[in-house]
Amino acid sequence: MIRGENMQTIQKIVRRPKIVVIGGGTGLSVMLRGLKEKPLDITAIVTVADDGGSSGILRNELQIPPPGDIRNVLMALADVEPLLADMLKYRFKNGNGLAGHSLGNLMLAAMTDLSGDFVTGIRQLSQVLAVRGRVLPAANRAIVLKAELEDGTIVTGESQIPKAGKAIKRVFLEPADVVPLAEAVEAIEQADAILIGPGSLYTSIMPNLIVPKLAQAIVESEAVKLFVCNVMTQPGETDNYTVSNHLDAIHAHIGHHLFDYVIVNDGEIPPQVESKYAELGAKAVQLDIDEVTRRGYKVIADKLVLFRTFLRHDAERLSHHIYKLVENWMLRKR
Repeated sequence: MIRGENMQTIQKIVRRPKIVVIGGGTGLSVMLRGLKEKPLDITAIVTVADDGGSSGILRNELQIPPPGDIRNVLMALADVEPLLADMLKYRFKNGNGLAGHSLGNLMLAAMTDLSGDFVTGIRQLSQVLAVRGRVLPAANRAIVLKAELEDGTIVTGESQIPKAGKAIKRVFLEPADVVPLAEAVEAIEQADAILIGPGSLYTSIMPNLIVPKLAQAIVESEAVKLFVCNVMTQPGETDNYTVSNHLDAIHAHIGHHLFDYVIVNDGEIPPQVESKYAELGAKAVQLDIDEVTRRGYKVIADKLVLFRTFLRHDAERLSHHIYKLVENWMLRKR
């Protein structure tokens, strides 16, 4: 017979760590494909600042939060047949008013209309796609991202900021007092680990972190906090940025030392791949490890990249490092 106190101990041991992943864009989706294979209770909090392409059109015409980043994360965490996944990613090439839209975006827009609420629409589509985890928008409304450039110019719109081609001083939201989704704040408060990145620093990561009460919840959380740095710089956003430059930008916006660990790539990028990216104005983010550690961050460095058509994080290797960090943190807490 197992006594009550022993049963509680067993439950503590077998409980899946609760990890909150915050960001947006392709990098986040790639990483989540690896994390969903680990015994983790995943909640993804995703930006709602996108205003370009199909998402921007649906946002403006239907008055809903942009579905694109949410769709990508849903697909990354979904447990569906490859053919269905390809179908949901399909982007129409022709059709008056249809060209440019992805089927997944239209399905999420339809679910929102049927349920009467964006968050409920996400929840219902998650059930249809057998999503492993929860996907939440940072807020239950679209937000406008603005940037003040170093020359004082103000640029409006997430899609327009990188096009300015000038150094970014800061980004901010309109409205400034946007209220985060209560479920997102609650997930942060209950998390064992909080993971931020990878993704576009100013247009995918920052729009979440500068939601006032969301940032406050992260700062106050006792969870282990991890930052996954991008492999390459992004033209118009992080030109010539090192790892410490990324961390300094976040600190400047939040006003707090946010992370315990920084996970970075130190694997060599083939010269032909570097040349391809150099043509686009991007180069490898340099690990200035002395500056990073001097700021009090612990560094996990490994060969974390794969190259197929594009340079991407190695989801399997990256998720292994994340899981081991979270597992060790949980063991130390017991």
